[in-house]
Formats: sequence, structure tokens, C-alpha cells
Amino acid sequence: MTTPQDLDDRLRESLSALTMPRHRTDPAQPVADGAALTGAQLLELFDAQVTSRQLDLAGRWLRSFGEGYHTISSAGHEGNAAVAAALRPTDPALLHYRSGAFYCVRAAQAAEPPTGSVLLTPDNGPDGTPTHPVDSAEPDDAPDPTADDATTDPAADDATTGRETDDQAVPSASAAPVDAADAAPADAADPVVEDEPGDGVPAGTDAIDSTTPAGDGAAGGALSAVVRRPVASAYTEAARDVLRGMVASREDPTAGGRHKVFGRADLTVVPTTSTAASHLPRAVGMGLAVERLRRLDARGVAAHVDVAPWAPDAIVVCSFGDAAINHADAAAAFNTAGWYDHTGLRIPVLFVCEDNGLGGSLRSPQGWVATALRAKPGIRYFAADGADLVATYEVAREAAAWVRRHRRPAVLHLSTLRLLGHVGADAESAYRSAEEIAADLAADPLVATAQRLVEAGLADGAELLDRYDEIGWQIRRLAEQVLDEPKLNDPAEVIAPLAPRRPLRVAQAVADAGARAAGPDAGARLEAFGGKPPELSGPLTLAQSVNAALTDALLAYPQLAVFGQDVAAKGGRYGVTRDLRDRFGPARVFDTLLDETSVLGLGLGAGLAGMLPVPEIQSLAYLHNAEAQVRGEAATMGFLSQGALRNPMLLRVAGLAYQEGFGEHVRDDNSVAVLRDVPGLVIAVPARPDDAAAMLRTCLASAAVDGSVCVFLEPVGLYHARDLYADGDGEWLAGYAEPGAWASGHVPVGRARVYGVGSAEDITIVTFGNGVRMALRAASTLADEGIGSRVVDLRWLAPLPVADLIREAAATGRVLVVDETRRSGGVGEGVIAALVDAGYVGAARRVAAVDCFVPLGPAARQVLISEEAITQGARTLLAR
Repeated sequence: MTTPQDLDDRLRESLSALTMPRHRTDPAQPVADGAALTGAQLLELFDAQVTSRQLDLAGRWLRSFGEGYHTISSAGHEGNAAVAAALRPTDPALLHYRSGAFYCVRAAQAAEPPTGSVLLTPDNGPDGTPTHPVDSAEPDDAPDPTADDATTDPAADDATTGRETDDQAVPSASAAPVDAADAAPADAADPVVEDEPGDGVPAGTDAIDSTTPAGDGAAGGALSAVVRRPVASAYTEAARDVLRGMVASREDPTAGGRHKVFGRADLTVVPTTSTAASHLPRAVGMGLAVERLRRLDARGVAAHVDVAPWAPDAIVVCSFGDAAINHADAAAAFNTAGWYDHTGLRIPVLFVCEDNGLGGSLRSPQGWVATALRAKPGIRYFAADGADLVATYEVAREAAAWVRRHRRPAVLHLSTLRLLGHVGADAESAYRSAEEIAADLAADPLVATAQRLVEAGLADGAELLDRYDEIGWQIRRLAEQVLDEPKLNDPAEVIAPLAPRRPLRVAQAVADAGARAAGPDAGARLEAFGGKPPELSGPLTLAQSVNAALTDALLAYPQLAVFGQDVAAKGGRYGVTRDLRDRFGPARVFDTLLDETSVLGLGLGAGLAGMLPVPEIQSLAYLHNAEAQVRGEAATMGFLSQGALRNPMLLRVAGLAYQEGFGEHVRDDNSVAVLRDVPGLVIAVPARPDDAAAMLRTCLASAAVDGSVCVFLEPVGLYHARDLYADGDGEWLAGYAEPGAWASGHVPVGRARVYGVGSAEDITIVTFGNGVRMALRAASTLADEGIGSRVVDLRWLAPLPVADLIREAAATGRVLVVDETRRSGGVGEGVIAALVDAGYVGAARRVAAVDCFVPLGPAARQVLISEEAITQGARTLLAR
């Protein structure tokens, strides 16, 4: 296997062996005829590559004595420096974990004022502003008139050719994009113009003495000035960022010592988890949101607040490894991007597949990656050899310009190598031959860049080796410095950015929304409700109450959008979103394709783009198809960015059991354990119509104010319930609060509701959802027997209303937990644990569903809780 010492020794030998160039050239000139890169800029990109490589070596060094916690290296992937150079610093980037060189270049791009480097982005002027205006926006649902058709013809992909190595598909370094004519230089009507030579990458501000002649006698002139210039301070600061993450320093500007990721809000780099491809659905969602907001902005529509500072024509870039294309999340993302493109909606996303031919120890079959990527409908294919920085920059610039101009998705297939194995403990010799490993070492992209610099007359091997050592010394010195920085050493400090709670601000947001609805927005509200607001419509069902609250929310939050499967045209499977599209239009209420991962990805991207997304999942069982998007992507954003980035969301899910006529294990899913252990997640379960409206307002305010990710679990069995004790009593209906009463009726996150039945002194019944209605019926039966009950509706499953729970439990000293979820992993386990942790010493008992999927028809009654089971449980507890 390749060790850090092997890699370092081989690179040093290769640099030493490079001979003196025959002719010295002016670094201010293009590195080759027709090339966009100048010699000085290629030298700067070499510095970024070297910085990334030295960070890899430093990470292994730190790990060797137990002070480093991350050994996934970027070695072999340093060609992504050219990809970063082809983009603007305001283009949101979601990077995989081999992106060291990309991160360094992005840091130099974003440096203000320039610190040792001047960066001109490909289609911007020297001040970073666009050289041409953006196209005027078209209607949201109209095809893009700049595109020839709605999809990319897969047959046209044959225009791009690639070469194959022994074990993987490696695209040609000079490969042109598919149907290259479609990516021709922009004219005056296009928002993108051809770059001037030298744009796109950093160049040393004091590196070139333009008066020094370029020739054989210039060895101590222009070239020496370039080589001896200081390393760009932006590269140094980027290296410090990465090293702080490696040692879990509290000073890490990204995650503050919580995780090692590439990401910083001020660099427009979105931190991602290490789960392969899980960030791709979010990238698609961001692309859709960026384009939708751009079009609204072009029309002068006030669409959002607190939006990230992205240019109107920004594109989203998302990088990943070749093995990730086989992941379900990647399949969902590619399919969604292509599907929307086929319908005429625009998603400006540049996918970058960095193909080293391996996923862990598993080889990508020869030609598979190129074949798979070429076949993605609606996604334009580009390819480049990552070992050739000049060619990679040209192709990446062309791909980015195509996406920016047409606002359509594309993929850049970048061939790379994987040096130093998968991670530090990876024994490559177990699955790769010594010859293969040696061949990769010989193809080191840093050596390729060095050879290009020598051939171009810009440096010799000795000078480049000096540069390598100089940067290495700086990185080692930084590594030693960050070792002494403090670590997180307090639980409260660790969890601080996870899920901030500012209840007073949330309550104020609810009150402000009510004041606007009752005041300046009263006319618009009356019109939205067709002249009859819900507070004048009489008692409502839970479904009707949610519908009314969503209508009010769409009025209160201009950045809010409701979407999901069947929510628009059909009005939802259960009619909960009926008429919303008619009231607010397809730009704010729209249907998605039938894929939960894509629905959540759209929500995650939209939230990050400044919108307030309200996606719907038709069934709790369907959420399990995509729960990683909630756990790994939604809930971690604040944790991984120290709160600098957030993805507010209200996720509506129809769930739990007891549908009329009974369903089956998909329609009636009673498993919420997978949600309850996600740190920071808010889980609301309304049982009554009035609570549903108030809790929905609270969740939306919490998302808007604190960036909360809220799951609003709506009991399907209670959607249309009208009665409580007897048919026709209407006791389960409730009036809708007028806006002026929203503040007084506010339901804070984590507060329960208590019902007193009879004397309310004998037993406390703790429940939620469908259990509330059943418990109240059971309590009525017990009251006839002289037993007084307190029925506690938890309302919030996370965070649990512990204070209310303890207070009501102590009031009677007998607690019956009625849990409609399963006995194992159910909510009741958490309730009992909370009582014990608080020192409760009274009697306690559980009534819970059986550990079984919900069967079809009457058989469901055999495994779910019932009023009879609650009544009998209470009697047993009281008999102790």
C-alpha cells in the first residue's frame, strides 16, 4: 500500500528529475496558444494542489500520534482546483470529502480584499460583478426559450469520446461537451460571455516583473519572482480551517470542532455529511429554488427574506465520487433533475463526478461510470482528465457557462486517482496489485502539473520542489499551532448550534402574523378564503383546520411553498390541501414526482435558499424510504455549520393508525422511533382541530425564527372525526381562532394539554394522537365508576413536555401511559424514562400496541390499543 512517506518521496523524486526549461516565458501570457490560463495562474493552481497534498500528509502525521481525527485524503483528486477556478465564489458548492484543492481555490476567490492573489471569475469583471446582465425571467412553468428542446438527446452524447484505462473509464482530457454546438460562445443576448485569457484563477499580485525579459537568460528574473512570491494568504487560511477540523479544534470556523467537513457560509460552501450521495437531492432542491427565486426577483416580486447572498444567475455545484452514482440518493437526484428539465422547469446544477475508479475496495466496472452518466436524460455530459489542469479548466468553464446560460443541469465527469487509499487504515494491498498502486503513483496529478509548468517555460523542477517544501513547512507549522487550540469540553457547548430555541421570539412571530392578518392583510385574507374566513365557518374537523392554517401561513409567509405528491391538483390524498393551488397558484403550491427522497431534497434545498418549505409525505411508511434526508441532511445543518447555515422546514406527514375501515401497514404506520432519536428535531402530533392550527403556526414560526426542522405528524384516523362520546355529538370539532386570538392561543413547543375528567384526582393518563380521543372516552367510563382522571395530551413527541408530565404525574401518583406506537421503541419508553429520571416514585403502567405491523381490516384491532384496553389498564393500576 502507499504510505505518506512513499507518496512524498515519489513526488520529490519526480520534481527533482524535471529538467530546466529550454526557454523562459512570461508568466503573464497564456500557458499555451488559445489557453485561458496564464502561466502565473497555473502556478497559483499548483500552489492550491500542493496545499491540499500537504494537508493530506499533515493529517496522517497528526493521526500517527493520536491527535488527528480525519484521514480521508484528497490526494489524486487535486484536479478539482481547476473546477473551482471555473466557478464564481457566489456559486453554492456542496463538496465531497476529497475537495481540498477546490476549497483552497474557493477561499482565494472569496478573499476580500485579495490577499496575495487576484481572482477573476470566468464571466465576471475584475470587481466580481457580471459583465453582462442576466436574461429576463420566463414564467415559472414555461420551458426555457434559450434551450433547443426540453431534454438532452442521449444519442447526442456520442459526440463526446473518452479513453479507457485497464480498470476504469477515464474521459479524454480534451473531450468536448456533448453536442458542443449547443454550448457555443454566448452572444449579446446571452447572460454569459467568453472569458478573457487569464480569468478564473488566482494570480500573484506581486509575482511578475513585466519588465524582466523572458528568455534563456531570465532564470533569475521573472521566474524567480514568481517562485519566490509569498504563498497566498487565502491558501494558508484555508489550510488552517482544514487542520482545525482535523484536530477537532473549537476554533474550526465550519463546525467548531464537531465534525471535519469542507464548508463555510462566507465561502458559499455548504457542509455535507460523509454519506455517499446524500447531498445530491439537496443540490437539486437548491437549484430549483435558486432559479425560482431568480425569476420572482426579476419580476420584482418580494419572494423571500434572509436569503443567502447568491447572484441572480448563480448555479449550484455538487461533487461526489464515482461509486456514489450507484446510490439511491444519486439516482433520485439525477432523475428529479432530468424529470424537471423534461417538463420545462429549470434547475441550474453542475454535478461533478470525480472518478477514481474505486468505491472503498469495490472497482467501478470498466466504462460503467461514463455509460451511466451519459445516459441520464435531461442532463448534459462533459468530460475531462483531472490530471490536466489546463484542459480541465477549459471544460469546467464551458460546462459552468452552459449551465449558467441555459439554467439546465449538466454533469462533469472528471477522471482522478485515489492515492493514499480510501482512509488512513485502508490496506489497499488487499484488493489492488502493487503494479496498479505504482501506476497511480506514476500518474500523480501534481507531477503532471509540474511537467506542464516546465514544458511551458515557467519553472524548473528544483524551483517547484522548493515551492512544495515551502508550503509543506507552513502546513506543518500550522498543524503544530492548532494542536494547542481548545477542544469542546462542555455538553451544552457541543449541542448549542443543534436546535436553538427562542420561545419568546417564536411567540412574538405568531402574534405578529395574527396582527397582520387582522390588520393590513385582512382584505387579502378575506379574498383568499372566498369571502368567508374559517372563524366564521363554524366548527371544523382536523383536516379542515390544517387546511385553513396552511392558507393563513401562505398569506403570512411570502417565502412559503407547499409541495408534495398530489398536494396541488388533487388537494392531497385526504383533501387536506384542497383549493390551496387555486388560491395561491402553482408557483407556491405544486405537485412533485412520486419519490420521497426528492420531495425532501427539494425541501432541504429550498430552505437553504431562503424559502420556507412545507413538503408533504403521503404516509409515515413512505417517510422511511427517505429518512436519511431528515436524519443526515436536515437535522445536521446547524450542527455542521455552527448555526451559520440552516434549512428551516415543516414536514407534514400523514400517519399513525385507526383509519376508518382500517388500512394496512403502509397506510397505517405507527412507527415513529426513527424520528424521535434524531437530535434537534421537533415532532408535533396534533389530536384536536384547534390544537392542529395553533401547533402548525408554532412550527412555522419556529422554522422561520430558529431554522427548526419540524415534523408535523397528522393522525389520519382523526382527519375527519367529528364526534367524541356518541354519534352526532360534534364534540371532536372545534372553532378556528380569529387572528386577533392567535397570540393568546399560542401553543409553545414542548407544552402539553391537560383535560380533567371527573374529580381528576385518581389517575393520570398520558397519551397523544389517536390515544387522546380514546383516553377521553375511557376516562368518561371511569368517571361513571367514581374514578377521576387527568388526560395529558403530550402534543409534542420531541421535545417531550417533561415539566408538564412530571407535574401531572405527581398530582395523582398513578400514571397510565397510553401509547399507540409499538411497545418496543415506542413513545411510552421515553415517557417512563423521563418519569424515572425526574425521580417519580409513584405507580406506572403502560398500554401499548403490539410489536407487529398493522394488518389489514379487523385484524388490526388485535394489535392496536383500544378504549377497553385503556379502561382495564387503569383499573389494574388502581387495584395495586
